[in-house]
Amino acid sequence: MAQFEIKDLCFTYPLNGRRALENINLKIESGEFITVCGRSGCGKTTLLRLLKSAIAPKGRIEGSVLYNGSAAGDIDLRTQAGEIGFVMQDPQTQAVTDKVWHELAFGLENLGLDNSTIRLRVAEMASYFGIGGWFDSRVDELSGGQLQMLNLASVMVMHPSVLILDEPTSQLDPISARSFIETVDKINKELGVTVILSEHRLEEVFPCSDRVIVMDGGRIISDSSVRELGATLGSQLEFVRLSVPSAMRIFNDCSGTGECPVTVREGRKWLSEQSIASKKCGHKSVSFGEKNAVEMKDVCFSYSRDGENVLNNLSLKIPEGSVFAVLGANGAGKSTLAKVMAGILKPHRGKITVHGKRMDKYKNGGLWQKNITMIPQDVRALFTAKTVAGELDKIGGDTAAVSRLMRIDHLAQSHPFDLSGGEQQRLALAEGLLTQPEILILDEPTKGMDGEFKTIFADVISRLRSEGKTVIMISHDIEFCASNAELCAMLFDGSIASFSQAHEFFNGNHFYTTAANRISRGIIEAAVTREDVSACVTGKSFQ
Repeated sequence: MAQFEIKDLCFTYPLNGRRALENINLKIESGEFITVCGRSGCGKTTLLRLLKSAIAPKGRIEGSVLYNGSAAGDIDLRTQAGEIGFVMQDPQTQAVTDKVWHELAFGLENLGLDNSTIRLRVAEMASYFGIGGWFDSRVDELSGGQLQMLNLASVMVMHPSVLILDEPTSQLDPISARSFIETVDKINKELGVTVILSEHRLEEVFPCSDRVIVMDGGRIISDSSVRELGATLGSQLEFVRLSVPSAMRIFNDCSGTGECPVTVREGRKWLSEQSIASKKCGHKSVSFGEKNAVEMKDVCFSYSRDGENVLNNLSLKIPEGSVFAVLGANGAGKSTLAKVMAGILKPHRGKITVHGKRMDKYKNGGLWQKNITMIPQDVRALFTAKTVAGELDKIGGDTAAVSRLMRIDHLAQSHPFDLSGGEQQRLALAEGLLTQPEILILDEPTKGMDGEFKTIFADVISRLRSEGKTVIMISHDIEFCASNAELCAMLFDGSIASFSQAHEFFNGNHFYTTAANRISRGIIEAAVTREDVSACVTGKSFQ
């Protein structure tokens, strides 16, 4: 008997004539690792939430979802809480208590377990997940990576047989994301827990997966193993080809023969066996004028009078007309830096100039009037209207053109909070573009964004650059930054630890670098992006 069996499942949200899910048929066996992927808004989150009726969205359901042979809606809440764990996309939304130890114990207390059992389970999970060092910490003091690991541990302490994760690494830095996925894989393989996971960042997930479910427009369009998907990659839709790991994309670019590589190790082995047209990748250095869009000198900032500095004697120059990326670990202070640059937070020491003028000399909102616009990490903070159209109309301008560009024109009458995470991100970007700023600051702009739309977003950034605008990205998306940023900086311990042109930055790093660079290092010199590697192998341009 399948652990989950979905038969002819259709789902429609209230006041929406279009089905979010259309004739879903799927079986999931106990112990499988299933990855669900697809465009933003394709129905991934809706499908995952319907597997646990306690958090299922409101709407009209047709068909059936069976869990161990019983209708999911008939499973009592206690059984659901204990057997079906769910980790959400935003780490902040899942924590409910103030202390780490209490967060681990909270679910067990609600199940009414005795104190000795609770202590045993909490101690075991704290040891398994390496939480001992911050066991007594406050939840609001944790980094994003720590908080998401705590969410996972808080679910696993219930001893579930199924673990469902909805884009769990979307807000994690590369190292934290890799560690998180490795832990999930370990849970699957060592404990036999069924894992059902949706993701856009597939580099680390594909090697763990038994099956990959590809969705589009509320339907399942592909259900196969990773190897089977790799064998048919050339015939897959464009958004599928743009989403798979770099080793698979390079293999497809080069019309590779034999078994498609999936991991970096397999990609290196395949690449080392190829006849390579050029063993060195040439990069053109970019140059800028003498004017800086933003200049910071010896800037310090802390959130409380007696607290430690989040930014500590930070100095930075961002040239006008550049695409600048700031990278670093969760909790390094990147979002704080963005807010200080945007004038939202005021440093207690140091000097900041915008277009050569001291920031504190801008009066009556002059700093933000077509000068600086910032899109925050939590874009929901921007939404005040009841419809997508209303959100855009409150800013004005050519809303129809921007709506089409961001592919949200079909969502005009939808409530912003009813959109998927990727769709909300696109709406926020549309709002930012309508303000026509000289400096656009984007905090995690590709969060929840599928591979296909990233190519559109890259074109938008390219257009802004050609118009002389300055784009500043705070991002964990190394692959996107490597392909689209001109300058990169690493934020560490409150200050800039490294600053260089993008190709130099990623070519010199070991962990904060692209999969393509790890695949080609020692085989092709200075290759950073997937396009670099494919061009060197084939002698053709992939830009």
